[in-house]
Amino acid sequence: MKKNKIFILLAIIMIIAIIIFFIFFHTNSAKNLKIGNNTSSQEIVDYILNISSYETIVEVEVESNKNKNQYVIKQQYESPDTSSQEVIEPSNIAGVKISRNGNQLKIENTNLSLTSIFENYEYVSDNLLDLNVFIQDYQSYEKASWKEENNQIIMTTKQDKQEKTLWVDRTTGKPIKLEVKWTNKKTKVYILYNEVNINSLK
Repeated sequence: MKKNKIFILLAIIMIIAIIIFFIFFHTNSAKNLKIGNNTSSQEIVDYILNISSYETIVEVEVESNKNKNQYVIKQQYESPDTSSQEVIEPSNIAGVKISRNGNQLKIENTNLSLTSIFENYEYVSDNLLDLNVFIQDYQSYEKASWKEENNQIIMTTKQDKQEKTLWVDRTTGKPIKLEVKWTNKKTKVYILYNEVNINSLK
């Protein structure tokens, strides 16, 4: 009799455990938006604004009235405030890795001094290249807006004297390019996303 009661009790515990596991799995699965024909533009915007982590390879072009510089950079981000970017090209600064963890900034490269990075490659060491910084600016700017055009979602925001525009693929929900320009000088930064892996809370 006692064995039957123990067996029934164990069966009930197992059923409860299975139900809890199913609810947990279903909830977490629902957090990842499945981009498809029925996904609205607003859902895709929300998906971008709720990115929890990403990894990407970007081509960066910095254009000023004096010159034009190009870079290939590997970027990584994990919410809330951990990010890194490693220069792949040009070869003279390849391997430079800039990591941020909260307010801590770390630059790694045994062949290059810290001074030369900040003097000659100020935009490479600036986190304005990070997608998560665009997201923060978008969320904090009251007049931030988006529109849909040519199967792309175009998100626009401002921060200080910077105007930022992000193009997102309407079909895949992935960023295509980011443009940063200054209203007080002839400097523009173009960022082209070649490979993007995203995790989002939406």
